[in-house]
Amino acid sequence: MEQSIEQTTEVLLCLSPGEAADLKEGINFLRNKKTGKDFILYKSKNRVRACKNTCKHQGGLFIKDIEDLDGRSVRCTKHNWRLDVSTMKYVNPPGSFCQDELVVEMDEENGLLLLELNPPNPWDSEPRSPEHLAFGEVQITYLTHACMDLKLGDKRMVFDPWLTGPAFARGWWLLHEPPSDWLERLCRADLIYISHMHSDHLSYPTLKELAGRRPDIPIYVGNTERPVFWNLNQSGVQLTNINIVPFGIWQQVDKNLRFMILMDGVHPEMDTCIIVEYKGHKILNTVDCTRPNGGRLPEKVALMMSDFAGGASGFPMTFSGGKFTEEWKAQFIKAERKKLLNYKARLVKDLQPRIYCPFAGYFVESHPSDKYIKETNIKNDPNELNNLIKKNSDVVTWTPRPGATLDLSRMLKDPTDSKGIIEPPEGTKIYKDSWDFEPYLNILNAAVGDDIFLHSSWIKEYFTWAGFKDYNLVVRMIETDEDFSPFPGGYDYLVDFLDLSFPKERPSREHPYEELSVSPRCMATAVHLLLLQSG
Repeated sequence: MEQSIEQTTEVLLCLSPGEAADLKEGINFLRNKKTGKDFILYKSKNRVRACKNTCKHQGGLFIKDIEDLDGRSVRCTKHNWRLDVSTMKYVNPPGSFCQDELVVEMDEENGLLLLELNPPNPWDSEPRSPEHLAFGEVQITYLTHACMDLKLGDKRMVFDPWLTGPAFARGWWLLHEPPSDWLERLCRADLIYISHMHSDHLSYPTLKELAGRRPDIPIYVGNTERPVFWNLNQSGVQLTNINIVPFGIWQQVDKNLRFMILMDGVHPEMDTCIIVEYKGHKILNTVDCTRPNGGRLPEKVALMMSDFAGGASGFPMTFSGGKFTEEWKAQFIKAERKKLLNYKARLVKDLQPRIYCPFAGYFVESHPSDKYIKETNIKNDPNELNNLIKKNSDVVTWTPRPGATLDLSRMLKDPTDSKGIIEPPEGTKIYKDSWDFEPYLNILNAAVGDDIFLHSSWIKEYFTWAGFKDYNLVVRMIETDEDFSPFPGGYDYLVDFLDLSFPKERPSREHPYEELSVSPRCMATAVHLLLLQSG
């Protein structure tokens, strides 16, 4: 049965003439009592603007911003993002995003209607009905972190291969031991999808190994504003078949297999997700997207996979002083983990995939210098998320282990089939207990000795390149050793982000103030990226 690919209009809220007349100047918070959905209306003289009361970041609820004396801004209860509803632009983070605006119409009796215009779903173009799958025809094998090896008929596709080396300088290392034949698996692939530029997905150490065997392997990425392979030439990795594809367009691999890359709604300049369809059966991989495709995703897919762990940021573990006590950090991390778990569980409940797999969160801060972060930066447990999902839905869940294979046909026919998921052989090593730090640390150590650090002008050059300004924040940067003790003769300076200046003393105006202790390797890595990009 063909699905409509026309734009549709949905009425989200109706206000009677009396309710419309009662709207006050400025911000109005309203709820549709039938659906329980919340909205924000901003009235200025005779004009009304409206949006959903949902933060674009992670779906938090907005409330009145008591710090806004002009009465135009609302504040998210999750992460304090601020939205100016008079312009529908976010003011914190500054210069970041615009809120999706609803259409406001007046009916014949002077009541108000809030309308949402829904464009057609791109995956509904040329729809295909699910066909019969033979046992073993579609198999998904988990390798590590966000890396899956998909057998789709006689084709093989791999997601985000990070299988050796660190990510984020030396911050993250693989939690799981990859199957011993991981390189052979990559070399057998017909195509590879890389979701974005972060090094736990775009792993140059892994790609270097692959390029030594198959430099012409087809790799597909989305047409993001920040190119995924922006650093390819400087990396020394020789890959010759990188394909940049437009968003929302089916890419045909063969008569049975196609895929479509979609952008993230919060970070469209960088993050992507993917739908893979084989004989009408869809596999949805939202990867790290905060709000994949702006929240519009296919429902009832055969298999859905997404991140789950949290703990990707150094905040608040690397902060100290003021409110940043150990107790405050522990409570903050616990609350953030719970928010993420509930968000993922709600997303799965809404989309109702047949099978759900939490992945892209199996990393560990294993370097000895990061012991404190490892111990305090507690991640979500995939089994905890799966249990939460099963409480609220009939979705089948799969917590993968390295080398485990899911047979999609068997699992769709009977989730209790003992052959539906084949676990790795008994005695297979699941968790890594050692990491080869030295080769990667040697590269970082070499960056620390770069000639640029002999000249203080690198400070202004780096922050000018980063481009963050027009924000009332002053930061003191203090160079430290690996144990974060002040480095003898190290750099110690102020950055005023309001005008991107470097004052000798803190400005006299009222301003937020933070002190950052930074090891040479961390700053050297950032500056090294600047040098590479500028050529």
